[in-house]
Amino acid sequence: MTKYLPKNIDDLIKEFNRLPGIGPKTAQRLAFHILKSSDLVAGELARALVDVKKGVRFCKKCFTLTTDEVCGICFDAGRDASVVCVVEDTLDLVAIEKAGGYKGLYHVLHGAMAPLDGIGPEDLKMKELADRVAEGEIKEVIVATNPNLEGEATGLYISKILAGFDVKITRIARGLPSGGDIEYADQTTIMRAMKGRVGI
Repeated sequence: MTKYLPKNIDDLIKEFNRLPGIGPKTAQRLAFHILKSSDLVAGELARALVDVKKGVRFCKKCFTLTTDEVCGICFDAGRDASVVCVVEDTLDLVAIEKAGGYKGLYHVLHGAMAPLDGIGPEDLKMKELADRVAEGEIKEVIVATNPNLEGEATGLYISKILAGFDVKITRIARGLPSGGDIEYADQTTIMRAMKGRVGI
């Protein structure tokens, strides 16, 4: 226990502070918000946290997050299965879906290559991407990694591992700012970038 707060409140603040983008002051505000909330609200938050950890898994086809074996996008027969958009994470997929216009499938890598951080292709869903392309149904792979050094390196690696396949490899257009993240781009910018994609 600190000088001012009971240990369990301190522990809650520390747990909130471990979340990305949450500093000490915000963590403290969140903890006190929970304390002021009803038991029902606190219980629903606790249940939602447990449910998401127990019930969410990777789609066995595209590796996005889902509660089913296959996600809704992969399950949708109306999607164009000959086109696959490769993204770094599920938030990028969500941003592209919100922009509208894209009707193909996805492949979520769960990161980007960052050798200085010890993240190589074996740490991403690269082999699974090559396996999907090897099945022969995919005719175009759209690389939609972030426009930064890691995203560019990842895109180049994708073009290298898929070079032996009969598949067109394109990159989304540069409507996105260099060094930016797809998840923070507005919907119009994402839609224009998808429409203006170019070969790698």
